[in-house]
Amino acid sequence: MSRDDLFAHLATGATHSCRCWEVRRLDGVRLGFTDHDLPLVFEGLTFTPQGGLSARALTSSAGLSVDNTSALGILSDQRISEADIAAGRFDGAEVTVWLVCWDDVAARQVQFRGTIGEITRAGGAFEAELNGLAEPLNQPVGRTYLRSCAALPGDAACGVDLGDPAYRFDHVLDQPLTGATFAMPDGGFADGWFAQGLCEVVAGPAKGLRQAIRSDQLRDGQRLVGLWAPFPVPLAAQDRLRLTAGCDRRAATCKAKFDNFLNFRGFTDMPGEDWLVGVPRSGGVNTGGSLVR
Repeated sequence: MSRDDLFAHLATGATHSCRCWEVRRLDGVRLGFTDHDLPLVFEGLTFTPQGGLSARALTSSAGLSVDNTSALGILSDQRISEADIAAGRFDGAEVTVWLVCWDDVAARQVQFRGTIGEITRAGGAFEAELNGLAEPLNQPVGRTYLRSCAALPGDAACGVDLGDPAYRFDHVLDQPLTGATFAMPDGGFADGWFAQGLCEVVAGPAKGLRQAIRSDQLRDGQRLVGLWAPFPVPLAAQDRLRLTAGCDRRAATCKAKFDNFLNFRGFTDMPGEDWLVGVPRSGGVNTGGSLVR
C-alpha cells in the first residue's frame, strides 16, 4: 500500500487506521507511541501502545497562521518520567504525528509536525502543548538598537571560542547539590569571572541540564557560585559541572575580558534621550558638529 492507497482506504468509510507519534528530544532520544493496541514498526522506530499518549483534534490552516494542538499522557511509561519533564528534557522536542493503516504501515500520512511547548502536570498525568512549524514566525528577528551587545556569548556573531580553557572551568561535586549555591576552588579566575555565565552538568545522571549563573564571588580562597534557580533534579556527589565565563554585554567587558571589540554588536555612540529634545542654546557650542562625546 502507498499513501494514495491510504486515502482510498479512508474513503471507504470502514477503516482500520490509528495514530502514531514520534518524539525526538534535543538530546537525540527518540520515543514512539501509538493508540493501536499492538506495537508498530516503521521509520526505524517501534511505536508502543503502553505510553497512554493521545492527542486532541489536529488543526491546520492556510497562510502563515500558527497551527497547534496538545498531547495528553499518563506518567506510567518508564520512558516519560516526571523527573525528565521537570528537568526540561522534553522542552522543544520535535513531534511528528502519522495516520497509519495498522495492517500495513507503509500506508501512512504525516498529519502534524512541530515541537513541544509548555508542559503542565497534575494528578499523575501531563499535557503538552504542540506548536506547529509556523510558530517561529511569531518570534522577533533582527538587530536591536541598544548600547549593549545583541550577540549571544559564543555564537557566530560574537565569535569568541568559549571552549577555550581561559573561559571555562570543570568542577566535580564533592557533595550532593540541592540548592542554588555551591563552593568550589577558585581555579585562578578573577572575582566575578563566571557571573552571568552558564553552569552545565557534563557528567552524571543529570547530564545536559543547564542553569544560568547569578553571582560568582571569591571568599577565603574559594569561589562561591550562585545560580538563578536550583537544578530541577538534585545533583549527586561526583557529578561534574562545567562553568562558562559570563558576559554583561558591555563594550568595556568585550574589550578587556574577551579582546573581541571588533565583533561587538552594540551601538556605543547612541545618543541619550536628552539629545532628542535638545535645542540650540546661546551658551552652548553651535558649530553643527557631532553632539556625541
